Amino acid sequence: MSESVNLPALGESVTEGTVTRWLKQVGDRVEVDEPLLEVSTDKVDTEIPSPVAGVIEEILVAEDETVEVGTALVKIGDGSGGSDAAPAAEHEPAAAEAASEAAAPEAAATEVAAPAAEEKAAPAAEKIDEPSTEAPAPEPAGAETAPAPAPTPALAKDAPAEAPESAAPTAQADESGTSDPSDSDHSDSDDSQAGYLTPLVRKLANERGVDLSTITGTGVGGRIRKQDVLEASEKSAPAEASGAAAAAPAAREISALRGTTVPMSRLRKVIAERAVISMQSSAQLTSVVEVDVTAVANYRKSVKDEFLEKTGTKLSFLPFFALAAAEALTSIPIINATIEDNSIVYPAQENISIAVDTERGLLTPVIRDAASLDLAGLAKEIADLAQRTRDNKLTPDELSGGTFTLTNTGSRGALFDTPIVFLPQSAILGTGIVTKKPVVISDANGDSIGIRSMVYLALSYDHRIVDGADAARFLVDVKNRLEGGNFADKLGI
Repeated sequence: MSESVNLPALGESVTEGTVTRWLKQVGDRVEVDEPLLEVSTDKVDTEIPSPVAGVIEEILVAEDETVEVGTALVKIGDGSGGSDAAPAAEHEPAAAEAASEAAAPEAAATEVAAPAAEEKAAPAAEKIDEPSTEAPAPEPAGAETAPAPAPTPALAKDAPAEAPESAAPTAQADESGTSDPSDSDHSDSDDSQAGYLTPLVRKLANERGVDLSTITGTGVGGRIRKQDVLEASEKSAPAEASGAAAAAPAAREISALRGTTVPMSRLRKVIAERAVISMQSSAQLTSVVEVDVTAVANYRKSVKDEFLEKTGTKLSFLPFFALAAAEALTSIPIINATIEDNSIVYPAQENISIAVDTERGLLTPVIRDAASLDLAGLAKEIADLAQRTRDNKLTPDELSGGTFTLTNTGSRGALFDTPIVFLPQSAILGTGIVTKKPVVISDANGDSIGIRSMVYLALSYDHRIVDGADAARFLVDVKNRLEGGNFADKLGI
């Protein structure tokens, strides 16, 4: 006897999904809750666990095939009926490999620090170590779909170690995310020791002379990430001799994406479609202010150790920006409003979407009722949502319902940009890099020049309902809140 495993409902508005990778093959034994395959939807990429224990007898849906919720995916039995069965994915090995290895080629371009990571800026610069680099994509007006991010420019620099038959590249496993499985063969000694490995990780380990069997992965399920290999390489590298000249810069990695053509992932198709619709359906422009966050920097420095000890979460700049933005939204609600037909709808809460960069692309989990949270609450929410986003542990509902978006475009050093507003939202705030620079200071003694921590804040907005004066009022409200630096009563510890 065999039992069919069907594609489960992955959210209220999710009606179909695309099989991106089979983690098990015909003849493999699975236990209850052991992952069977990976599925991509408009809202989330996730693993589908087995509801029963048994042996894979037949795979019914090939990789890169899109099916409706409820469709039978695989048959699991006692193994007696699976000896002659062949997985559907084997019918088109090249296409299946291409689909799985090209799950998110655009993510190979971008590395982003984890939201809880300590900023690692060059001298005289403090980077906002949060999980976002580009604008996200909230759900369309009137629909129940979740937000998807705006496209990230493809500046890929990491290459797979070995080209599959389809010559498709793999997703980058950077310091902010976990690497996807590169194959389903668990018999290889390195794989069994290190978990799933992408070609990128294998290539990097070979180049750096790192033994993968000696590394404990920090990714989901113990998977080895690019950052794990880099850290192991740094630890094993001989210390620079005292007084020796500075080492030559590392050789630039040449991406295998050059000269290739790869299929767009499902997420990238959704991003592209929504970006075009948003730009064609709304009137967008951007206003920018420069903010002196020296008071925030000093306060943060004075409390960050105690904050970490009491909350278990590092205190970065982003919770301060989120708090200031949430408070400003309560006073200037047009920035938080949406258009429905010929009406303007003012939500009762400030649900802030936070752009998170993953190897699959940018996703936007939502902090509900952000104006009711203090710094500790916001920092905890940001860290938790970002980590679960990177680990594919979000539910589709956690990606929907945002009314305003915060995207940290300075996380990788950008001064500022003009992020795209995705419908139905009306505004998105981009935070640039926090950097020290000489600034004219005016006080009772006249003008002087001092070294201050400065940041650019860029607000893109839909001019159909938001006027330039509204945008300016919002930005100045946020600016004044940050420059005042009075956050002791909002620390939350």
